[in-house]
Amino acid sequence: MRGGGGREAAGGGWRYRDMALLRDGAKNKLRSVSVDLNVDPSLQIDIPDALSEKDRVKFTVHTKTTLPAFQSPEFSVTRQHEDFVWLHDTLSETEEYAGLIIPPAPSKPDFDGPREKMQKLGEGEVSMTKEEFAKMKQELEAEYLAVFKKTVSSHEIFLQRISSHPVLSKDHNFCVFLEYDQDLSVRRKNTKEMLGFLLKSVVKSADEILLSGVKEVDDFFEQEKTFLVNYHNRIKDACAKADKMTRSRKNVADDYIYTSACLNSLALEEPTVIKKYLLKVAELFEKLRKVESRISSDEDLKLSELLRYYMLNIDAAKDLLYRRARALVGYENSNKALDKARLKSKDVNLAEAHQQDCYQKFEKISESAKQELISFKQKRIIAFRKNLIEMAELEIKHAKNNVSLLQSCIDLFKN
Repeated sequence: MRGGGGREAAGGGWRYRDMALLRDGAKNKLRSVSVDLNVDPSLQIDIPDALSEKDRVKFTVHTKTTLPAFQSPEFSVTRQHEDFVWLHDTLSETEEYAGLIIPPAPSKPDFDGPREKMQKLGEGEVSMTKEEFAKMKQELEAEYLAVFKKTVSSHEIFLQRISSHPVLSKDHNFCVFLEYDQDLSVRRKNTKEMLGFLLKSVVKSADEILLSGVKEVDDFFEQEKTFLVNYHNRIKDACAKADKMTRSRKNVADDYIYTSACLNSLALEEPTVIKKYLLKVAELFEKLRKVESRISSDEDLKLSELLRYYMLNIDAAKDLLYRRARALVGYENSNKALDKARLKSKDVNLAEAHQQDCYQKFEKISESAKQELISFKQKRIIAFRKNLIEMAELEIKHAKNNVSLLQSCIDLFKN
């Protein structure tokens, strides 16, 4: 399936049909969240197309640039999700970037939910009217489409976050990711590597417990740490509640399908006078369904995705503070080692050099981290303001549509 997720019944199963999602919707491209990127015109990146093959999605990454570091001004490559994870991991593991907020890797493509619903719909086709089946199928296609669009845009935003960063945009591995026209040969982690990753996570958790007892030497970072921990808990809860709200909206839209179908069936049993009223109300519920479905989609886009995006970014900011805390502990330990060396009059020069290296590393991370956190806060405020204003405007638009539909129905009944 290229660019989208429509399905058509084919015998006892389902097959995808081409919906040319990203090409046809290029002018009104759907983002998972509005982010202030300060895009550098000398390096423009987008994902104009994508191909879904069972559990894999192949993204076409397109780059336009005037930078001399690249061999040509415009080029495209094909990348899979594992390639994006590899790029994130290489940036995270580069010591030079310890004082930077590394953009979180996009989530793994997951279409299991829509696919399971489509499968159940196919199995339950015999118990539904032709009209009910067509409408439910349309709703599920739209849901799959939305998931696919968000998957593509989250991968695109990840790359644009890197390209808009003054330091990360110059990373060699990032340039390789964008320009190398062959398979990066980034394989999935095997069991041994996964165990290594889990071990790292356990070590990090243990480190965080130990580092929590380290006395902070800068009030700015102490306040940031407290804020980020509390904010993460709040935004995680808000995201869960927003998801519940959008699901409820979607359920209402689905229920309108059955209500409309039942009213249509009831109209067939009624005399002409009542029949036309019931048919009109059935038509009303069908139109309200489309509005309610659009509300659910817009609230998911402008609120749920915004909260989810910043929940991941708060984790990235916490990782930055974790790296700085480790540098602080390293510096304090080097001070203790220097005191011991001086006390024993042994390897003093070596201890002094090590202490100086640790100090410079800590200072460099602290200086960079402060700038990153201040910038992160400013961009977060801009993004929240923009998304919430857009959501409110869409809510007003949908409310007016609902009022118009209801009023036209009332006018028809009165006349």
